[in-house]
Formats: sequence, structure tokens, C-alpha cells
Amino acid sequence: MLNLIWLQTYVTLVETGHFTRTADKLAMTQPGVSQHVRKLEDHFGQPLLQREGKRFQLTQAGREVYRQAQRTLADLSLLEQQLATDNPFAGAIRFASPGSLGLKLYPELLALQQAHPELTLDYTFAPNEGVERELLSRNLDLGLITRMGNEPELAYRPFGEEPLYLVTPGSVQTPCWDSLMRLGYQAHPDGEHHISLLLGANFSEFQQLTQLPRRGFCNHIGMLLVPVARGLCFTVLPKYAVEAFGEPDRVAVHSLANPVSEPIYLVYRRHQPHPTRVRHVIDTIKPLLNPQLV
Repeated sequence: MLNLIWLQTYVTLVETGHFTRTADKLAMTQPGVSQHVRKLEDHFGQPLLQREGKRFQLTQAGREVYRQAQRTLADLSLLEQQLATDNPFAGAIRFASPGSLGLKLYPELLALQQAHPELTLDYTFAPNEGVERELLSRNLDLGLITRMGNEPELAYRPFGEEPLYLVTPGSVQTPCWDSLMRLGYQAHPDGEHHISLLLGANFSEFQQLTQLPRRGFCNHIGMLLVPVARGLCFTVLPKYAVEAFGEPDRVAVHSLANPVSEPIYLVYRRHQPHPTRVRHVIDTIKPLLNPQLV
């Protein structure tokens, strides 16, 4: 098992550039410093230093170990600070989700911040892949996505589901295949996936999206229903995006015979412990996405 003391010795050696100064700084002997370096080299199975008399240079492996050791030791130091001041209502929370979930959760989390002004909330609206990417880059504490992922460094926890709705202009009372063909669809970043799921489960005529006329495209979650409200098209959207639309009397929302929902997964770095404030946020949003728990 990799010893953190060896890593600390190695990082100090690289930063001082001198075995004797490293020994003095860490209250060790010079042979002790050399022994820690040898143990690291034995662990990784390759040299980390290229020695030139009393001087040395890092090998390629040595540079990679140094960079990772810096990050590891910094993360541990940050964790110690967080645990020492683990206030559930103070500190930063970095969260991300696809747009529809964000429309539901962001106002609720702002209310939490209003109640506890020492909280700092960073909320990012992002597609599933973007949430995973930012978590892997350590730019987020938590995320929500709408499909099971396969990143080995991330944990995926079932967290709820969100129904998909067919939305037409308000004049359409009972949609049929012919009416959808006449209207055509409004595309959006997840539109092909959503429309295929819902129409495929409810219309025997549906085979693929290219059967239907495409009337346009929009990637702004708050504007996706504007062309529908103007009678230009239909679309399929998740529940919270539909509920957030500001002109509900101008559209018709249809619950079809065979309901379809998207799963919701809470995702986070697998071995990252959650501070109390992050666990409190999880407890806050869980019943919002699962009303039966309230």
C-alpha cells in the first residue's frame, strides 16, 4: 500500500531540490529521505529521479508522481479543514443538473441559501455528459443526470424519476398521429431521445423521428415551449420544464395512455466524503423529486 509519508517526503524533496534541506525540513536523516524515495520507486517499479552527483532531475514517471502527490496531499489537507469546521449551513456547494431539473431545484436551493446566508451556491445547468465531466475535473460536489453512467471514478445512485409530457398548442385537445404529422416537432438537445421514447410507447405508427417534419431547434430550456404556444409545432419535454413555462394557458399538456419517465441519478466522486452541508442538500432535494416521500 502506498504510504502518504513517502509521498510527503518526495514532494518536499522535489520542491527543495536538495536531500539535506529536505531532511532538515522534515526532521529526518538524509538516508531516511533516500529510503522513502527508494520505497516509492519500488512501489511504482521505475525510477523517479535521475541522480547527477548531489543533484537530480525528475524522470517522466517522477514528474507524474509529483503532480498526483501534490493533488492527493492538497485534497487531504482540504478534507481536514472541512472536517474541522463542518458547519451544515456554511460553505460552498457546487451542483449541476440538466436544465429541466435545474428549473425545479435552483429556486428551492436559493431559498435554502436565503435561510442560511453563509452558504454559497454554484449551480450549473449542463447536459449529462457535462455533469460527469465537471465531477471528474473536481469542479463539482454533486450532480444529477438522467441516465446510468459508466465512469469508474463516479458513483451513480438512483434518486427519482421525471415524467415526459407531450406538449401541443392549446387548440389540440386530443392528439392523434395525423395531428402530430401536421404540426411537426420542435427539436431541442434531448428532443430526439425524448420524442422517440414517448411516441414510440404510444403511437403504433411511430418508427423513427424522420417520419415527422422538423419545424426548428432551440437549446434554451426556458424558451422551448414558445414556438409550441404560437401554434408552430409540438414537442416532448420533462415535467419540470413544462411546469416552469410562463404561459400554460397557451399550450396543452397531454398524459398519454402509456406514461414514460426518465430516471434520475445522483452522481458524485466515488471516494469523496461529503461534508455535512452537502449531505443536507441531498436531504433537501430528495423529497422535491419524490413527492411521495413528503
